[in-house]
Amino acid sequence: MSLLRTALFQSSGTPGSVEESLKALDGAAERAAAAGARLLVASELFLAGYVDEVQDLAEAADGPSARAVADIAARYKVAVAYGYPECDGGAVYNSVQLFGPDHASLANYRKTHLCGEFEREHFTYGKDPVIQAELDGVRIGFLICYDVEFPENVRAHALAGTDLLVVPTAVMDPFQIVPESLVPVRAFENQMYIAYANRIGKEQDFEFLGRSTLVGPDGKDRARAGRGAEELIVGDFDPAFLAASRAENPYLSDRRPELYASLTDRARVGM
Repeated sequence: MSLLRTALFQSSGTPGSVEESLKALDGAAERAAAAGARLLVASELFLAGYVDEVQDLAEAADGPSARAVADIAARYKVAVAYGYPECDGGAVYNSVQLFGPDHASLANYRKTHLCGEFEREHFTYGKDPVIQAELDGVRIGFLICYDVEFPENVRAHALAGTDLLVVPTAVMDPFQIVPESLVPVRAFENQMYIAYANRIGKEQDFEFLGRSTLVGPDGKDRARAGRGAEELIVGDFDPAFLAASRAENPYLSDRRPELYASLTDRARVGM
């Protein structure tokens, strides 16, 4: 495997306008490709935003917006992961889809841990905890925002062999501890890269804080955005560094799963 240059688009697009958000994504893909990126990651619900009409803006995974993103990926020869509201029958999910540079949909993940009243009112819980795709020999996994704050989710990806965890997100003030501390720890303790792409600015009662990052398995930033502005940041996934880091770090090999049964015993945690 060679380096996988990864671009993160810290942006909220145009909340309420899928058409304008697609235009912004097209521009970001063009800039990412010019920087040599093979993967572009946009934020949570990038196409629609956190708006009351989010369910009305939902589309099927193969709907017109998906076809537009597939065209963007093919046009610039860069894989694109983007957040969107997905409708399937009578359900609407908070989803992320990855299109490869050949128009193909490589993965579609539905958020499994909904956060707060807005999300629980508008979305259905996803049921599949580990969704993966292959890109340039790299095993990519997917979570969305709140999902990454549960250590069990990221550990499940580590055990499934995820190399690069893609996390579109919409983290708000005052939770800067998540992008600045928790995400680097998750990358270190699970020996993977994490691409965490956040929204910015104010939407309804939400104030998104930015601080998007690509973090390596040593817990150190490969790229880091600021707090208030739209940015495209670029960093490299290095498979050789990941292999060396995994060889030196014993967390996964030193696990004792026979001791952890209580973690899934609801009665023991008072639920």
